[in-house]
Amino acid sequence: MQPLTRERTTAPGEAPAPRRSRQPLTSAPAPARTLWPYLLIAPAVLGTLYLLVHPLLRALLISLQDFGLRQLILGDAEFVGLENYRTLLTDPRFWEVVRRTFVFMAINVALIMVISTLVALMVERLGRFGRTMVLSALVLAWAMPVIAATTVFQWLFHSEFGVVNRSLRSLGLDSFDRYTWFASGPASFAILVLLIVWQSVPFAAITLYSALTTVPAELHESARIDGAGARRIFRSITFPMIRPIFMLVLSLEVIWTFKAFVQIWVMTRGGPGDATTILPVYAVQTALSAQHYDLGAAASMVTVVLMSGVLVAYFRQMYKQEAEL
Repeated sequence: MQPLTRERTTAPGEAPAPRRSRQPLTSAPAPARTLWPYLLIAPAVLGTLYLLVHPLLRALLISLQDFGLRQLILGDAEFVGLENYRTLLTDPRFWEVVRRTFVFMAINVALIMVISTLVALMVERLGRFGRTMVLSALVLAWAMPVIAATTVFQWLFHSEFGVVNRSLRSLGLDSFDRYTWFASGPASFAILVLLIVWQSVPFAAITLYSALTTVPAELHESARIDGAGARRIFRSITFPMIRPIFMLVLSLEVIWTFKAFVQIWVMTRGGPGDATTILPVYAVQTALSAQHYDLGAAASMVTVVLMSGVLVAYFRQMYKQEAEL
């Protein structure tokens, strides 16, 4: 049995009725549909730009003014051009701080990347239970607040109640009885390096481990069948495949260690002497202790320029290597 349908018949000599075209679901014009996603994210983008760009421009303006405590209160700052930068760049202490900053950054970044790579390779070879335990420990260490971790390290190396001194004395090293670690410049520098490496390794190790999970296991098996050892497999197969993530983590660690401030300020305030003073600490010391906000702002702008220069040189080298591959 055929289903009943109602069809409109056309009378002889009558023109057929035009078909209705199907209307689109959305009636908004194409330009409006194209701009709509950008309008949705515009408030977040504008807020981020204000929070980032406004302080930067304000610091740049202060670095071009004679801005001390009087100007901070009364607001009658005088424009002096590049005089603050001239004063800063002719200060021998400033260049010593720059040298120490680059040494501090190089040591930290090298240790972070080496240890993180080894930890990531170790986690990849662990079983399910061991991998879960190590990753959980890394996440917990990473989640610890910076101030809390710095305070823990201060107590660890306390001259009278510190665990480090007590452990060294128990090993027969009586010279470390009530040893004041933070009165020695090299010791304070080493403790800060240890603290920053300890805080940075979890993020880098977890990120590198995530990258290692994307390397096909068949490539490793084929290399082992061909007689390649662990070092050759890592150098020829693993590292080339995780190179983009490795370089990204490296650049993030350069930025993070270059602008390290909280750990140094809480633990040593740049002392003893200038043994742990790097550029961010130098800028704060100049602005707050000496009430030279203009020189502090100039030091901050020089820090931004130096860090940007390091990253630009690094990215140029990275793109050059990728183009050669």
